[in-house]
Amino acid sequence: MSIVEERVRAAGLLTGPVVVLLSGGRDSVCLLDLAVRLAGPVTALHVNYGLRPSAGADEAFCRSLCERLGVPLVVHRPGPPVGNLQAWAREVRYREAARLGPVVATGHTATDQVETVLYRLAASPGRRALLGIRDRPGVIRPLLACTREETAAHCAERGFSWREDPTNESDAYARNRVRNELLPALRAVHPAAEANILRTLEILRDEAEVLDSLIDLDPSVERIKALPPALRRLTVQAIAGRPPVAARTDEILALDPRGTSTLDLGGGLRAVIEYGRLRFDHGPPPPPEPARLSVPGTVGFGAGTVTCELAPDGPLDAAALAPELEVRAWRPGDRVRSRTLQDLFTDRKVPRERRHQLPVVVSAGEIAWVPGVATGERFTAGPATRERVRLTWDA
Repeated sequence: MSIVEERVRAAGLLTGPVVVLLSGGRDSVCLLDLAVRLAGPVTALHVNYGLRPSAGADEAFCRSLCERLGVPLVVHRPGPPVGNLQAWAREVRYREAARLGPVVATGHTATDQVETVLYRLAASPGRRALLGIRDRPGVIRPLLACTREETAAHCAERGFSWREDPTNESDAYARNRVRNELLPALRAVHPAAEANILRTLEILRDEAEVLDSLIDLDPSVERIKALPPALRRLTVQAIAGRPPVAARTDEILALDPRGTSTLDLGGGLRAVIEYGRLRFDHGPPPPPEPARLSVPGTVGFGAGTVTCELAPDGPLDAAALAPELEVRAWRPGDRVRSRTLQDLFTDRKVPRERRHQLPVVVSAGEIAWVPGVATGERFTAGPATRERVRLTWDA
C-alpha cells in the first residue's frame, strides 16, 4: 500500500458515491485509482475545453483509463470561454460535476496548496492568501495531505501512466512561475520550505477559527469603530460577505453616519451607512411603475401589494377618496399636511434607498396616504364619517 493510499484511507473522505474530476494528469489519475479502491460507485468527468492541440489525446487517454478501471466516463465540451479563462474553466467543471452527483472529488495536493498560498501572497493582500484552498460545498480533496511527487510515485507503483500538460512549463502563467521558479528558490533557502508553509497554514487556520468566533455581525458603526483594528476589518468583511472589502475598512467607516452615505467599491458593489448602521448592496432598484387602485381593491406595486378595503375602524374617509386612486413612487416636491415628504422621510428615518420603493397613494392629484409616514389631512376619518376605509401595504 502506497503512502498516499494510507493517508487517504486515514482521512476517510473517499467512502461513498463520488464524481472524480479527471484531467489525465498524475494527481487525477492517482485520485481515480484510489476512488475505485476505496469509494463507490465512481463516475469520472473529463472536461475537454479544446483549447490546446493535445486536448483530443487527453480525452482519449481518459477514456482508455476509465475502461481499464471499469469507471463510467462523462465528457463535457463547453463552448468558447467567457471572461477570465481560468475562472470560467473552473466554474464549468464544478457546475458539470455537480449535475452528476452530490460529492465531487478533486486532485488538489499539498503542492497545489503551497503554490496557492505563495501566489495569493504575491497577488493580493489579506489573510485569504494565508488560508490556502478553502472548502467548497459538496467538494472533497482527498489528496491535500500528499505532495505531487507522492502521487506520481503511487501511479508508478500501480502501473499507471499519465498525461503532462505542456502549458505547465510556460512562464506565461503566474502559477507556473511560482511552480517553476519561486518554489525551487525557496527549497534552496531551506529544504523544508514547503512543509513549513503547510504547517504555518494549519496554525493560521486554527487561529482564524478563534478570530471568527469573536465576530459580531451587529452592523452598528459606532460599535465597529470601537473594535481593535484587526477585529474591525474582520467584522466589516463578515458583514460584506464574499466580496473582498477588508482593505477598505477605514474608508468605509469614515462615511458620515448621519442619514445615508455610500461608497462605491467597484463591480457595482456599494458600502452604505444609514443612520449609523452598515450594509452592502449593488445599488437601489428603480422606482416601481405607477398603478391604478380601485376603492375597494388591490394592486401590485414593486415588490409588494397595496390593498384598499372597507373597514368599520378604518382611519380614512371613503367619501373623501376618488373612486380610483393612483399608486406611484415618491417625487421631488411631494407634500403632505404642508410638509415635504422628504422631510417626513428624514423625521421617520426612512432609508434613502427605500423611499422610492414606498407606495404614495394619490386621490385626484392629492396625496392621501404613505405607509408608515403620513395620511393626508383631508382624507382622515372623523365623527361625521359614514364609511371608513383602510389602506395597507404588504411588502
